[in-house]
Amino acid sequence: MADDIALRADLIEQARALNHTGLSAGTSGNVSARCDGGFLITPSGAAYDSLAPDDLVLMTLDGLFDPRQRPSSEWRLHRDLYASRAAVQAVVHAHPPHCTALAIHGREIPAVHYMVALSGGPTVRCAAYATFGTQALSDAMLVAMQGRHCCLLAHHGMVATGESLARAMWRAVELEALAQQYLLALSLGPPPVLDEAEIARVVQRFSGYGAGALSATATLAT
Repeated sequence: MADDIALRADLIEQARALNHTGLSAGTSGNVSARCDGGFLITPSGAAYDSLAPDDLVLMTLDGLFDPRQRPSSEWRLHRDLYASRAAVQAVVHAHPPHCTALAIHGREIPAVHYMVALSGGPTVRCAAYATFGTQALSDAMLVAMQGRHCCLLAHHGMVATGESLARAMWRAVELEALAQQYLLALSLGPPPVLDEAEIARVVQRFSGYGAGALSATATLAT
């Protein structure tokens, strides 16, 4: 029970960080964490500053939950990542402006900066468009996430995973910073990219980097 209480408190803290870091506005975006019996996820349409521990929704990997509660409409993104990847312990889905601007154009982020390695490969892919809250969207996301820890969602936003809540939020914040840098670089013309061998080296160096490196009070560059 103590572990469950601590996890719920951490989830609420990270959900509030979606607003405080600028990753999402209002009630958009959602956060989840794996737990015994499935995963805990933020509820649909709730103001994060007013969330209480009991507001978080416990879901099974079969998509079952207490009908008196309403999980985020994007619960399928979270469920499918937990069901397909044993290493994933937390998922962040958000609509930060720079990631979303690229996603509106269906553009992936190439290796314009070594931090692209946070994705686990030489690019951050953009999943094909599908209506929000549908299985089609989750299926498209899983394709873009093959061999990756994060991706963009066309005309929508982004998804980041982690081996912990802190790690997932670290990737989400760094991905938005990377998207901002890429957009700025594009204003000067097509940017040069690092080769795949270099990104492979950085991916290896990142294997133990960033865990717990981000607090809920971290802020993005503006």
